[in-house]
Amino acid sequence: MQDRSLSRRTVLASATVVAAGTAGAVGVTATPAAAHGRDHRLKKIISRMSIEAKIGQLFVPYFYGTSATSPSQFDQDRNLRELGVRTVAELIAKYQVGGVILFSGWTNNIRDPRQVADLTNGVQRASLALPTPVPSLISIDQEHGANVRIASGATQLPGAMALGAGRSPSDARTAGRISGTELAALGIHQNFAPVADVNVNPANPVINVRSFGADARQVGRMVAAQVTGYQQSGVVACAKHFPGHGDTGQDSHTGLPVITHTREEWERVDAPPFRAAIAAGVDSIMTAHLQVPALDPSNEPATLSSAILQGVLRDELGFDGVIVTDALNMAGVRTKYGDDRVPVLALEAGVDQLLFPPDIDVAYHGVLAAVRSGEITEDRLDESVLRILRIKDKVGLLSGSPHTSPGEVDRVVGARGHRLAAARIAERTTTLLVNEDNALPLRRGLRKLLVTGASPAFPTDDTRTSVPELAKAFEELGYRTTHLATGREPDAAKIDEAVATARGRDAVVVTTDNVGAAGAQRTLVSRLRATGVPVVHLAVRNPYDIAHLGDVPASLACYCWTEVELRAAARVIAGRVEPRGKLPVPVQRADDPSEVLFPIGHGLSYDD
Repeated sequence: MQDRSLSRRTVLASATVVAAGTAGAVGVTATPAAAHGRDHRLKKIISRMSIEAKIGQLFVPYFYGTSATSPSQFDQDRNLRELGVRTVAELIAKYQVGGVILFSGWTNNIRDPRQVADLTNGVQRASLALPTPVPSLISIDQEHGANVRIASGATQLPGAMALGAGRSPSDARTAGRISGTELAALGIHQNFAPVADVNVNPANPVINVRSFGADARQVGRMVAAQVTGYQQSGVVACAKHFPGHGDTGQDSHTGLPVITHTREEWERVDAPPFRAAIAAGVDSIMTAHLQVPALDPSNEPATLSSAILQGVLRDELGFDGVIVTDALNMAGVRTKYGDDRVPVLALEAGVDQLLFPPDIDVAYHGVLAAVRSGEITEDRLDESVLRILRIKDKVGLLSGSPHTSPGEVDRVVGARGHRLAAARIAERTTTLLVNEDNALPLRRGLRKLLVTGASPAFPTDDTRTSVPELAKAFEELGYRTTHLATGREPDAAKIDEAVATARGRDAVVVTTDNVGAAGAQRTLVSRLRATGVPVVHLAVRNPYDIAHLGDVPASLACYCWTEVELRAAARVIAGRVEPRGKLPVPVQRADDPSEVLFPIGHGLSYDD
């Protein structure tokens, strides 16, 4: 078994972990007089709110269905069972919530751009029908790459680690601006991105390729650039997960991780991207459900820690924007307290937005009881409501109509210029790790390809998987391809089939997805190598895979398995574009994690 603590120490030593200085463009700050005038106007709105309305403004729940008022009977039944209402319009009327979050898949909120726009318009109509009409701040997790919610019809962009490999703040800013522009056209004005965690643990089960990398200074630059891009487009950016989730081997969805960094390590490793985000004017920051004893010896989860949120984030780092919890249904924040107490303790710690409570009725009435008992004062409520209204005002929700139009959706979402820009950005991220004897680009005579290996489904479309989509990309470049998906754990028969299919091919492109030290993917690559057919390896998720594969003549990393990354990788392999990506994380030896196999910044070109 790999010594993960040694692995983390090695990465910490190899990463550049000095504080980011002026990282990226700084957001526009209102003059004191203008800010005072704005706050005076917003406080008038707050003065007309009941206690119940103020509490509602703090909550950002989920719901089921593609429509605000007429979801399918199946979704109505799910809403009734879990939320006590049939529709999101009824949810807004009952709790006067300040926002909602959209998901694809399990909540059935997202089908296509026109439908999403209809849904957000319905949400806004319900919000404007409240006794104190305040538009909703509609949120989403549209990180791109491995974590994307809107796929069909929208522009797909490289994810964080791919952008980290591109090393271009300009590209990161452009990606944020494109994504934000499309979200705003859909009526979505808060995106829980970018990830500001510095992934110094290769075994991190929850962050990994969602991070820009392991170099704190470079991560800070990219975070600041994305914040600027999103907020220039009229969308609230959210740096996450404070105080840093990059060095954990446990997933906070299923447990309560502990970050063992010293205070000095936290300052060097975890803090720089958040400092950079704040310097760039980030409007919101999301908490992490984890313990950091060096910042709070009481070992409260950061989400519930006044020492971390008020003491460090607000007082030391000077952040006065909206603090939003990570999802309150996650195990990491529910280990010590009931679902009625967690939102109360979060507010007492300094939180403003309460995201995704597992039971909205329990959470809402828990806060209401705390206010009625005097545990939480009305002044404390007003403080958070004012911060929330500031960002609603900033993105234009409090002036003019909060609705979007079909024409705007058609003009902006998935626009040709956006897609071309995404493709060019992706081509600058593909990283060539190994190229023995100039195995790449593929020689002109090698036209018959087998594309095989692990084939994860696209993040929001399980009808499309990586291997056939990669084969299609090669076919569009003029290759004659055969494809065979083997899965992440191919059995002996599937490996034999791949080997037999490889014979007679000019070359094999084999994809891997999170190779383990003793996994069957290693056996597949080894058996393919033994055929004598030239083999090109492509890691479609973690760049760390190459450490487990031994001697392969050509190896690349594309950091995600969606269409934009796969097409870029195909073009690089075919020699249509040069490989330009550089590793944003170190890759350690699998047999000796104290040694670095490929350092941060490694990446070959065809001239090397």
